[in-house]
Amino acid sequence: QVQLVESGGGSVQAGGSLRLSCAASGTIFSINAMGWYRQAPGKQRELVAAITSGGSTNYLDSVKGRFTISRDNAKNTVYLQMNSLKPEDTAVYYCNFHQGGRYYPYDDNYWGQGTQVTVST
Repeated sequence: QVQLVESGGGSVQAGGSLRLSCAASGTIFSINAMGWYRQAPGKQRELVAAITSGGSTNYLDSVKGRFTISRDNAKNTVYLQMNSLKPEDTAVYYCNFHQGGRYYPYDDNYWGQGTQVTVST
């Protein structure tokens, strides 16, 4: 089992910045990936950014150049620095943790409880 504790989020005006954090604890193997998804009302959940334990990153096109994902492997914590926020970034942001998969004897996928990010004009 892996537990995820999110922090950060809140309300900000357009052009502002916010930082999200997500700390993982429990049975964590060295090779894993952590990321952030978001879901706006009436829309599907989408991947915002992800980072592997090796440091490879992946971003949603609309946030490239504005958001930066990073992680501290020693703390099993992932961060999402969000700059130049836009009203369309408004959503509930969910932390995701994944380890294992097809070539492993385990396939673990966990979600945080979600944190609201609201960007006003």
